[in-house]
Amino acid sequence: MASTMVNVRMDEDVKRDMEIACKELGMSMSTAFNIFAKKMGREHRIPFEVSYDPFYNRENLDHIRRGVASLDEGHGIVHELVDDE
Repeated sequence: MASTMVNVRMDEDVKRDMEIACKELGMSMSTAFNIFAKKMGREHRIPFEVSYDPFYNRENLDHIRRGVASLDEGHGIVHELVDDE
């Protein structure tokens, strides 16, 4: 079967993470994309669940960033660790 070239744009960090995962699985990124494309072509659907974790909404992330910034500025309380034993 003849091959064709497909270009995909993605964030550098996403690409790096995918390269690491593919290497751990013993395959190239090209092979991973081909597996995805074949399965999607056969099933006419995205072959995995696409969902949204509400924890990562803008409001929560902004709250976390403010908290980290506050700690970085020295605004925090140090507590002793308590051993429950």
